Amino acid sequence: MNTPPIVIPTGGSLQAARSGGIWLRTERASQLWPDLSTSLFAQGDKRGRGYAFTLIELLVVIAVIALLMGILIPALHRARNQARAVACQSNLRQWAMTLAAYTQDYEGRLPSGPISHIGLWLLRGTFIGAIDPNANHAGLHGFHTRGIALCPMASRPRPPDPNRVNFVIAVNSPTLSWRMTGEIGGATAAWQILTPEPRFLGSYGYNTALFEGFRIDPIWGPDGVPDLNIFTLREHASIPVLLDAVNPWPNLSRVNSARPWNWPEGGSGLNSFVMRRHGRQTNAIFLDWSVRGVGLKEIWTLKWGSDFDRAGPWTTAGGVQPDDWPKWLRGCKDY
Repeated sequence: MNTPPIVIPTGGSLQAARSGGIWLRTERASQLWPDLSTSLFAQGDKRGRGYAFTLIELLVVIAVIALLMGILIPALHRARNQARAVACQSNLRQWAMTLAAYTQDYEGRLPSGPISHIGLWLLRGTFIGAIDPNANHAGLHGFHTRGIALCPMASRPRPPDPNRVNFVIAVNSPTLSWRMTGEIGGATAAWQILTPEPRFLGSYGYNTALFEGFRIDPIWGPDGVPDLNIFTLREHASIPVLLDAVNPWPNLSRVNSARPWNWPEGGSGLNSFVMRRHGRQTNAIFLDWSVRGVGLKEIWTLKWGSDFDRAGPWTTAGGVQPDDWPKWLRGCKDY
């Protein structure tokens, strides 16, 4: 049988040949249907064997990564700090429930006695020994405070420093004798009680006036400060109880609390509560047992005691000017 010759279509007969089922690629046809040697697949193969990024391309990639990190890292840092602030407020809510139960059991009274600093024993919870004048281990101190004593932003003490100013509280009376030593904390460091043992770390401080007749300058009598029933006080939502602090028992005397020094962060008196632990505010419990954030400058407007001037020279009502504040406080909201 004779095989008919194969005709290679060219020009206008190319389409007809395709429709007839015949397709042979030639050098001429490669212009319409590219050869594999010039296809994208072949180009990619060549790129994989011998192609490298240029310096400019590498710099562009590095710049994009740096830009993304610059955007994401601050956002992650803020999210972490916000989570820690929420955990801190959760601790304070547990404190609020504990202190509310205490005052209910003792008809509106917090620990009091012939000495100041008696409220420190509440901070230590079941680790108070037998010194608290209201001690009732079965009913009162059946709670542990170690789990709620530390703000997550200040959960460790400062590194040891022999030149650091520490606190020493010594009491000697006919009915009571004890000595307490400790170290002051900071915005990101816990204070600690070293003796009596065991060592105790904390990040909060009390409004001392609540344990001294609700006065920042207490009036002492033969039996110490007058007994205080908190149920008789007014404006409970304005009276702070426990706050973020560098000191467990700040001295709120008029001399220390009337004006802030040009301190970096933390200090004595009301300055013990003023620090950037949670940005431009601090966390606090109030006597109505609510928990909320307090603006750093708002601290001078709270009702710390019956003799505290809430319209003092460091409030808007008292005429404070922005430049009067330390530089790191000038961007905070005025009150």
